[in-house]
Parts: sequence; C-alpha cells; structure tokens
Amino acid sequence: MHVDTMRNVDYWVGIPLCFVGTLIQKSLSWLPSKRTASPTNILLIELSEMGSTILVDPAMQKLKRELNANLHFVIFKKNKPSLDLLKTVPEENIFTIREESLFSLVADTIRFLFWTRAKQIDTVIDLELFSRFTALLSGFSGAQRKVGFHAFYNEGLYRGSMLTHEVAYNPHQHISKNFIALVNSLLINSHQIPYSKTAVGDEEIVLNKVSVPPEEQYKMRQKIADQYPLYDSNYHHIVLFNANASDMMPLRRWDQKNYIHLAKRILDAHPEIIILLTGAPAEFEGLQNIPDALPSDRCINFAGKIAFSELVALYEISEFMLTNDSGPGHFSAVTSMPSFVFFGPETPKLYGSLGITTPIYAGLACSPCVSATNHRKSACNDNLCMQAIGVDAVYSLLQPSLLKSRFEQV
Repeated sequence: MHVDTMRNVDYWVGIPLCFVGTLIQKSLSWLPSKRTASPTNILLIELSEMGSTILVDPAMQKLKRELNANLHFVIFKKNKPSLDLLKTVPEENIFTIREESLFSLVADTIRFLFWTRAKQIDTVIDLELFSRFTALLSGFSGAQRKVGFHAFYNEGLYRGSMLTHEVAYNPHQHISKNFIALVNSLLINSHQIPYSKTAVGDEEIVLNKVSVPPEEQYKMRQKIADQYPLYDSNYHHIVLFNANASDMMPLRRWDQKNYIHLAKRILDAHPEIIILLTGAPAEFEGLQNIPDALPSDRCINFAGKIAFSELVALYEISEFMLTNDSGPGHFSAVTSMPSFVFFGPETPKLYGSLGITTPIYAGLACSPCVSATNHRKSACNDNLCMQAIGVDAVYSLLQPSLLKSRFEQV
C-alpha cells in the first residue's frame, strides 16, 4: 500500500479501533490472569523503518544483558533483511507482516494474534512513534506487559490507553536513547507516570560491529571487477554514493545533478578512485543518469548487483559512503567504514547514525519539518534545506578522506 493510504487507514480506522480496544482492555483487566515474575519472552514491534532495526540494537542488547530475555520481533516483510545484518533476534522468532494490500495486512494480523500466544509472549515493546496499528497489535497480543510511547497531554496523537508501561517520548534526545528508555521501564519495580525517569548516557547506545571474513571481502572485490575489469584492489579506492532515499520521504534527496558534479570533480582529481552507486534493483534505472552524464568510466551503477546480505562486505572494503538520509547510513554503522550523511527534513540529533559518521546539515529554521507529531509527513514542496548544501562545501568536507585511504591510516 502507498504510504499515504497507510497513514489514512491508521488515522480514520485506527483511532476508533483504539477507542474500542481500550474499552475491551479495561473490561478484561478485572479478570484474573497468569503473570510471570519478570519479562522472559519479549516481542519488539517496529514495522516500517529498516534503519530503526539498527538503531534499536543497543536496546535489544540491554534486554539480553539485564533480563536474559528471549527476543522476538515483528516487522513488515520487505524490511526484514535489515534484521539479518546483526542477527540479534533468532530467525525463528521473527514474524513478518505483508503490507502489499489490505487483505494481506488483515490476514497476517490475524496470524500474528495466534503466533504471540504460541510463543507465550509475556512482554511487548512497541517501538513505533504513535502508530495506532502497532498500538492495537500490542493491546491484543496477549502479553501481560505492554510498553510504548504515550501521548499524555499531547494533542492529536491519540491511540487509546492499552499500555501497562506508558513512556514519555523525548523529541530532544536520540531515538536510540528513547528505545533504551522503553527498556528501562521494565527494570524498575514501582509504578511511574510517566515511566523511565532515568538518564541514558552515550555509552549505552554503542553499536556492535560485524566481522567480515577475508574470503567474503575477496568475493566482493571480484564482483566489483565483474563491473569494472580494470579494477586493481592494490591501487583503486572504492567510494560509495547512495543517491536515493525512500519514496516515503523524497524530500530527503540531495539533487542528482549535485551528485554528478561532485563525482566529476572527484574522478578528475583522483584517478585512483572508483565510485560505486549503491541501491536496490528497482533503483538502477533512475541512478543510471549519473554515470551517463560523466566522461569517466570509473563511476559504476552498482544498484542491484549484490544481495542485501553482502552490503557489509562492500562497506568493509570501501573508503567511505556519501548518502542521503536513509537506511544505508545506519546499515554501514555496523562496520568501521565512515559515512557522510545529508540531513534536511530530519535532524541528525534525533536520527543520526551510530557509526563513524559526519552529518551534512544546513540547519534552516524550518528544519526538521517531520516528526512524530505529523507522522513524518511534511507540507514542504521545495526542499531548500537540501538545496542549501552546495557541491563545493561537500567536496571540502570529503577532501581529507579523498587524500588518504582509511586503510593507510590504521
């Protein structure tokens, strides 16, 4: 389904269902129920953002460390590969929902209600920011503990009152710290309004790194050679451009003409550099405009040439990545490759990568224009926040990394 259709269904259908669901939950709360002493089988719900599966990993590690919990995850089927990068959740504990049509969504939702009971889920953590659909999934999961963000006195974010642990969402701290706050609500024994009156330090949102075996790095170099036969790994340095962003928010894209001008400047000045354009297979055609506009053959459209699971090997052998604010900025954080990430409609303070990263941000007065309160839908029709970032400024920022390989600096 189109993202706007999903937003409309979530609003017009979700609000009345959350009201009815709250009445049902309040009525059932008087009945005796079986309770476990502490959370054991914990389900995390994050459906729509691939990058968030990386940003939540420190919170999942804390659940394993502090509670020795058996983790489960539910996610939209198309986003499931992002969970495979760190493999924190066992494959058999991942439930996927198909969002292609309303019929598949309803069918998988019904399956979900049976699945949570078969898995004996006793605790649910809803990671979504004020989604009514995930509020309903949490409310009717059968879990005795339901953790999530609650609106309290914020207007326009109604999603019922089905949570047992209502946590205040803090828009002034990084989203990974907000996820830690959800976990912290399970670690105290007293009731709080709101939950999580605890500080979350920077040391709590450090991300685990993935180790890439030499043989996988070799295979990746072979795939690059398949596309550029002159590739010599002892001479050439790989630079990645991710010039796409999800259709969910095209405003995040830096203009493709800027990528062309920047690529030409880099390739003219650095004969040892090869630029690979990364992306999904469906993005290949749109990206082809970039190499077609360049006189050099060292800018290669690499979209769809490798599987998602091979991304970490590509990141491991590359110098750095320049990317729009999208999933790859977070995926690369599981490796030691630096990234340079454009921000405009969103702010790096809230959604910055947890890896070695440099945000590129004009910081206009209207930015960020997307947030939890507007369900990340902006009224903007002219992304001056991205147009304000010039090619000269980006080239200067990249210059130190272009002049010396990160592998030589180790």
